[in-house]
Amino acid sequence: MRVLIANDKFKGSLPASEVAQAIQTGLPSNCEVDLCPIADGGEGFTSTMLAALSGQWVECDTVDALHRPLKARYAITDTGLAVMEMASASGFELIPEKDRDILQSSTYGTGLMIRHAANQKNVERILIGIGGSATNDGGVGMADALGVLLLDSEEDPLSPCPAGLEKLALIDRDQLVDLPAIDVACDVDNPVLGPNGATAIFGPQKGANKIEQEALEAFLTHLVKVTKATDLSEVPGAGAAGGLGFGLMYFLGAELHPGFDLVSKALDLPARIKQADLVITGEGSLDAQSLAGKGPVGIARLANELGKPTIAIAGHISNEIRHSGLFKQCGALTDFDLPLETLMTDTANLLSRKVRELSDLLLLHGQG
Repeated sequence: MRVLIANDKFKGSLPASEVAQAIQTGLPSNCEVDLCPIADGGEGFTSTMLAALSGQWVECDTVDALHRPLKARYAITDTGLAVMEMASASGFELIPEKDRDILQSSTYGTGLMIRHAANQKNVERILIGIGGSATNDGGVGMADALGVLLLDSEEDPLSPCPAGLEKLALIDRDQLVDLPAIDVACDVDNPVLGPNGATAIFGPQKGANKIEQEALEAFLTHLVKVTKATDLSEVPGAGAAGGLGFGLMYFLGAELHPGFDLVSKALDLPARIKQADLVITGEGSLDAQSLAGKGPVGIARLANELGKPTIAIAGHISNEIRHSGLFKQCGALTDFDLPLETLMTDTANLLSRKVRELSDLLLLHGQG
């Protein structure tokens, strides 16, 4: 039996490549395995694309979401495409929990990384994945790093973060640096505002309390009003990375794409699924949000179209996923009823164990 293992990372536990290896360990030894770690725009997106497209890593000086210096890296392919992920500069996991302050956090470091790539003589296009953010600034920090001026009614500059733009009245893009065309890989399809928007859905995950959520929604509402770009704010994915999707479109003229579609094309996933008898996918958590553009759901939908049964393996799997009809079987590490700390530290062994359970049901009995 030929098995395609096409999984994303288990955030906070294992990168996608190690997850794939742990899944393989749990399979019967007579299986022919095709390992294909994926990403959909979040952490791991750059390395996944670089594995499919030849090129090299480039390091640059930038800052994190709280403007603390750090070094980030992105990739430049042989065809002149700069591939990066905003999480390398403005990512949630770069900020210790005790230091998180979402009203002061900005995407300035992401702008510095874009600027660095634009200055490389062989870069003709930029592709940026925008999952895993620590920010909710609508992309204003990024814009500031690239020369956009954010001004009050007296044309005085303002601090480019949610807490500093209450008096935003004017946006001056005359000094915006020259940039190549920019494509954006999104792993969600949320708009900027409203009950399904950036703040309401992702703010709590980034540590925003109720008062902060109200302030962030008011800030983004005001930003959309000043930009007069309501239509852009409603584009699916505009709310990704705290509205960075919107900022990339409005300030830089970028185009948004489902991250999974870009990865699928680069990794030739349809052909690899066709060659498989069984597909195994998953990530740290599969829930209702996964249905809005996450990679494992994209894998399952593609496999279903091609008539291939799919198993989901995840740390946690919600009822929405279990009852979606997308998966032949679902296996969650939480099924073991172990402490969270154990699930996070012994992930590889538990993954292999869970796969053995499911392979007994599917592989050894004619796929159920």
